[in-house]
Amino acid sequence: MDFTTGGRLEVRITPDDVGKRVSVRLLTGAGEHREKFTDVVGVLTSWTGGKLSVTRRTGEAVEITEESLVAGKVVPAAPARRRGPAATAHELTRVAARAWPPVVSEPLGAWELRASGGFTRRANSVLPLGDPGMPLDDALRRVTDWYTARDLPAYIQVSTGAEDTQELLAAELGTRGWSREVSAQVRVAALAPVGDRDAETTAVVLSRQLDDAWLAGYQRSTRPSPEARAVLAGGPSVWFATIRSEGGAPAAIGRCVVDGRWAGFTAVEVALERRRQGLAGAVMTALARRALEEGASAAYLQVETDNEGAHALYEDMGFSVHHAYHHWRAPRQDAR
Repeated sequence: MDFTTGGRLEVRITPDDVGKRVSVRLLTGAGEHREKFTDVVGVLTSWTGGKLSVTRRTGEAVEITEESLVAGKVVPAAPARRRGPAATAHELTRVAARAWPPVVSEPLGAWELRASGGFTRRANSVLPLGDPGMPLDDALRRVTDWYTARDLPAYIQVSTGAEDTQELLAAELGTRGWSREVSAQVRVAALAPVGDRDAETTAVVLSRQLDDAWLAGYQRSTRPSPEARAVLAGGPSVWFATIRSEGGAPAAIGRCVVDGRWAGFTAVEVALERRRQGLAGAVMTALARRALEEGASAAYLQVETDNEGAHALYEDMGFSVHHAYHHWRAPRQDAR
């Protein structure tokens, strides 16, 4: 990256650039035989007391002292090119929320407080899609009180890594003692190539009904609660896919929610003894074909960052990373 003017390194950012995407170069290894430079790209989330904080697209915050900063500049808010369907993080967040609807929700300005008896963080966390309508500290007190009343920990789902994501909110939560517990990637792809894959789908059974046979293969919850059933069955147009083994137990399952142009894939799971046999791909291909029949053209899914096997599968199917999201938990003494 070019940080120079007339061959000289320059710092072309100031505290007024907080909230913008920047690229900075800092000096590391001071006192060693050879100086080292490190480049950091992300959102400038704070600059006070001689220290800067830059949040990368992964959600990692990098603390930098002014003394170590040797160059810096403002860069475009998002990469110029992406693979996959064009979409904003805001659009994808809303679509994904409709596909995993909470049992109970309440607005707080442009925030949505969601609860579902503790079944998944996605259905039991705040979705902050704008201004809460009050100072942040007041909003956070309202949030912790709301979840405490339901005997649940308080979580806020925060996105990073795209033009309209929430690095500044993540930084504010960090300074208030909130901790990031789980991170996931949102991946997108054109839907037609997923449906066009050469996958054996004759054994895949599609149904509108969430039945006990499908739930028997759902590994996240061995005894699904009423709240879990409500979340799984909710959404604009929900399809469940099952591949049965010879004994009748599910060998693989999957779920797809069609919402306008989007088809969202969730709960794609394969029995341990049947993995690496192409069953997950077959389930997704069958669901994609049904979603194409309903008029969808784009696909998305959400996968935790440490699920290496799933990332390899989705890369092979054409899914690219759009942005990340993270669940921030309130300090334990507040969440009780």
